[in-house]
Amino acid sequence: MPAITVEDPLVLPRIPAPDPATASDRPVRSVTTAPAGFEGEGFPVYRAFAGVSTADLDPFIHMDQMGEVEYAPGEPKGTSWHPHRGFETVTYIIDGIFDHQDSNGGGGRITNGDTQWMTAGAGILHIERPPEFLVASGGLFHGIQLWVNLPSANKWNNPRYQDLRATEAALVTSPDGGALVRVIAGDVAGHEGPGATFTPMAMVHATVSPGAEVALPWRPDFNALVYVLSGRGTVGAERRPIVSHQLVVFGPGDVLRVAADAEQESRHPNLDVLVLGGQPIREPVVHYGPFVMNSRAEIIEALEDYQAGRLGVIPATEVPHQQPGDIDPRRS
Repeated sequence: MPAITVEDPLVLPRIPAPDPATASDRPVRSVTTAPAGFEGEGFPVYRAFAGVSTADLDPFIHMDQMGEVEYAPGEPKGTSWHPHRGFETVTYIIDGIFDHQDSNGGGGRITNGDTQWMTAGAGILHIERPPEFLVASGGLFHGIQLWVNLPSANKWNNPRYQDLRATEAALVTSPDGGALVRVIAGDVAGHEGPGATFTPMAMVHATVSPGAEVALPWRPDFNALVYVLSGRGTVGAERRPIVSHQLVVFGPGDVLRVAADAEQESRHPNLDVLVLGGQPIREPVVHYGPFVMNSRAEIIEALEDYQAGRLGVIPATEVPHQQPGDIDPRRS
């Protein structure tokens, strides 16, 4: 699981240990196991949020763990052109390569540790797929796609595309250097990730060495979720056991505690987790396929707009790696 790594985490800034006199551990409210399924043209996924209440997930809507799968030649798959409206898609590639193109002129190639952050807003068409050379050769593929809701005030914004390189993530470690923490969005102990978000949120990928523990300071007004990408460990002060493909929902507090078991599988030598949190939007949510709106009437409008071609036009030519200057990923 390469993502972005460093040879010696001890050279990184340290997350300070929480002060037990002022900081409180968040308790574990639930642990659920993601069912397996298929997405797009048939690539395997784990449905990370299955069985979890929307109130616990808010502002998040949906998340798939794509793979981890070793494709044979000719097997890699992606998606066909499809629409989105009313939310943001965040595609984080840990292993492998994905090309992206959208009807707004955005596009790029993301690989080991890169993130494609697309704000659909009022509407967009896009496609995601492995490059032709990877289809021919096969290879390892592993990633995450997260759907982040937009407040009603931002659902009609113009689409926006952010291309976040792995090297842009803020890298920090635990006090003893036993965990590598990659901050993709939000703030952890004063270290800010590159992702620009409409809804205040944080997205972190942490690799915890066998026998090590990391305690992340977490905004008390955020919800708190930990999804196990691979490995075994425990969460919370109560040390609730966790394994691959499980989602943890935490209760109130301001510290998230994740520890790795001393013994791990040889194929996954560390505990890897994705940590998510955000400020709940607390608005009505109507979710139908690729549309996330506030009412049934808005869903019907989205379907009619898509059928009428008002969500965009598929480009006549493929330009998967172009990022026009008018789509600046740093512009909010």
